[in-house]
Amino acid sequence: MRDRLRVLAFDILAPAAAIAALVFIGLALAWPLWWVSVCSILCLLIVQGVIVNFVLARRDGVTVGTDDDGPGLRLAVVGVATAALAAAVVVSYLQWTVPDRNLNRDSAEVVGIASSVSEATATFTPQSPTASIDRATAMMRPERADAFKNEFAGVAKELTSKNVSAQASTISAGVEAIGPNAASVAVVLRGTQSVPGKQPDVAVLALRVTLSKEGGRWLVDDVTPIHSR
Repeated sequence: MRDRLRVLAFDILAPAAAIAALVFIGLALAWPLWWVSVCSILCLLIVQGVIVNFVLARRDGVTVGTDDDGPGLRLAVVGVATAALAAAVVVSYLQWTVPDRNLNRDSAEVVGIASSVSEATATFTPQSPTASIDRATAMMRPERADAFKNEFAGVAKELTSKNVSAQASTISAGVEAIGPNAASVAVVLRGTQSVPGKQPDVAVLALRVTLSKEGGRWLVDDVTPIHSR
C-alpha cells in the first residue's frame, strides 16, 4: 500500500501536475508561438522521463517513487512539479488581471484629466484671462489646443470688458466609454459667474470630454456640452 501511494504521488501525479501547469501557462499566455515550442519540448521531456521510469521499474522492480536509495531524486521531482504549478499561478494571475488593472488605471486617469480640463474651460478671471485656458490646452492635442485658444480669445475679450469672473468645480465625472486608445468622459460641473455689484449666478454644466492615447499619454481631443433632451 505504501509503495502504491508513492508510485501515485511521485511517478504519476507529479509529472501530470507539471504538464498541467505548462498547459495552464499556455492558456494564460494565449499560446504564443514561442511558448508552444517550449511547452512541447518540456512536455516531451516529462513524458520521456515517465516512460524511462516505468521501463526501468520493470527491470529493477523500483521506480523513482519507491526507490528508498533515491530521496534526492524524489525531492527534485516534487520541486520541479511545485515550481511549475507556482509559475502557472503567477503567470495566470498577472495575465488575467492585467486588463482589469489597465482599465482601472486608465479610467481613473481619463476622469482626472477630463475633470481638470472641464474646470479650466469654465474658469475665468479678468486679471489673468488666459491662465485657466493655458492649463486646459496643456492637456490637449496640439492641433486642438490651437483651435481652442482661438475660440476662447473672443470670449475672453468679451468677459474682460464686462469684468466677469467665473469659477467651476466638478460635481461628478464618469467614464461613458473607454478602450485601449480612446475614451469619452461625462463631467457635471457647478459653475459660478460673478460680476461686481451683482449676485453670483450659479449654474450646472454638463460636458463631454473625448480623449485619445498617444505615446502612452491620454490627451483631450474635444470638449463639448451635453444637451438635455
